[in-house]
Amino acid sequence: MNHLISTFQSQQSQFWQELLQHIQISLMALFIAILIAIPVALLIRRLPKAAEWVLQITGIFQTIPSLALLGLLIPIIGIGPLPAIVALVVYALFPIIQNTYTGLKQIDPSLTEAATAFGMNRRERLMKYELVLAMPFIMAGIRTSAVMIIGTATLAALIGAGGLGNFILLGINSNDVNLILIGAISSAILAIAFSYVLHLLEKAKIKTILISFFIGLLVLGGSYYQPQTNNHPQITIGGKLGSEPTILINMYKELIEKDSNIRVNLKSNFGDTTFCYNALKADKIDIYPEYTGTILTTFVKAPTTSTDANTVYENARDDIKKLDNLVYLEPMKFQDTYALAVKSNYAKANQLNNISDLSTLNNPIAGFDLEFANRSDGYKGLQSKYGLTFNVKTMQTSLIYNALNSGAVQIAQVYSTDSQIKQYDLKVLKDDKHLFPPYQAAPLLSEKLLKKYPELKTILNKLAGKITDQEMVEMNYEVNVEQKNAADVAHEFLVKNNLL
Repeated sequence: MNHLISTFQSQQSQFWQELLQHIQISLMALFIAILIAIPVALLIRRLPKAAEWVLQITGIFQTIPSLALLGLLIPIIGIGPLPAIVALVVYALFPIIQNTYTGLKQIDPSLTEAATAFGMNRRERLMKYELVLAMPFIMAGIRTSAVMIIGTATLAALIGAGGLGNFILLGINSNDVNLILIGAISSAILAIAFSYVLHLLEKAKIKTILISFFIGLLVLGGSYYQPQTNNHPQITIGGKLGSEPTILINMYKELIEKDSNIRVNLKSNFGDTTFCYNALKADKIDIYPEYTGTILTTFVKAPTTSTDANTVYENARDDIKKLDNLVYLEPMKFQDTYALAVKSNYAKANQLNNISDLSTLNNPIAGFDLEFANRSDGYKGLQSKYGLTFNVKTMQTSLIYNALNSGAVQIAQVYSTDSQIKQYDLKVLKDDKHLFPPYQAAPLLSEKLLKKYPELKTILNKLAGKITDQEMVEMNYEVNVEQKNAADVAHEFLVKNNLL
């Protein structure tokens, strides 16, 4: 519990930002769903055949897996809050339409006859008693949709829309249960709070309900207002999930704001590789740190045949320029590449220093993720280049370190700057036959941004050739294990190396 509280305290500033984004996305989706669903229910209540079709179709929408729906929407709408809101609206329609339709259909027909006899027209009947009688059903449908929206909105983090799901993804990525709990518990509490407020409105008068929803709309609109405090130009720097990108973008921010009048807005834990790249091309962000090997293998689709760091960087720089007219500045020294690691005491007992030394072991158990197990620069390369054969157990990346630490596996695929290397006292084996390609981090940005602010090149290139593998491991350890603020860790490094 103490660790959970300390993790929350270290993440407070980001927590309130993500909570606000989660509420914004959820409220926006709920209001849009209400504005669509209730009129549709009013329309189909006198059309039984149409009602059956509408309820069937909206019911089918709910069976579509959320990840699949987001994947379908991204090519059409792009990334960010919009596709997340659209997906949430699709899921929210069925409960509201069904409950509104049911509430209206259960009204005693004799009441309608009596109202007609008193000279009421259709609109008067609807406003004076039909909606009043159906309101408990309508509000129950809205409650169901609200709870579902808030829970599903955690997936918005997968497409760079922010929200409490960022903590869950970051926790999975860094194998930190406390971050997962912060995201999950906060989402559950938020859902309960929404449900309780809507429950109180179930028995309220229609006028009170309408006023409440109007106030909610005003609050939602006001939450997007950001007063301009100065006339400085602003840019947005994004970072992938994890401590390392967050540390790097904080370094970018400090250097830019020190040496120019540009103000920087950070979007840490913005998403995975694909989302950051698409966000850059769509001008959702202006800069983000990317790795040389990733550019070649993921975007350019070119094999990294060379293991020379400078050659790989130059190929990545030139190819990404041709592909999408993006500028790739000079890389830092460290390489966050694939590596093989063992426990230090295991390495000492078996005299392991290089990957080649693993040939002396008798069928050891290795923990790899599925991608590494099937890559030519992964296990297949270990077989062909090193002649190694292991008893391979494939598992999720976040579980590999636990498996190695517990002794369930003797060898693990890791990334060379992971904080767990220090945390679990691991020995990273030297890639003596140069199998793994270089993965150096460098700022990636558009050419038009650099033309607008040419000083960015000189400023950001101050980090070129800086930060060793060990320094990056230490900084990741400070953030992930010691729970230091990434901005503070970045600042300390810049001061220590006379860059500030």
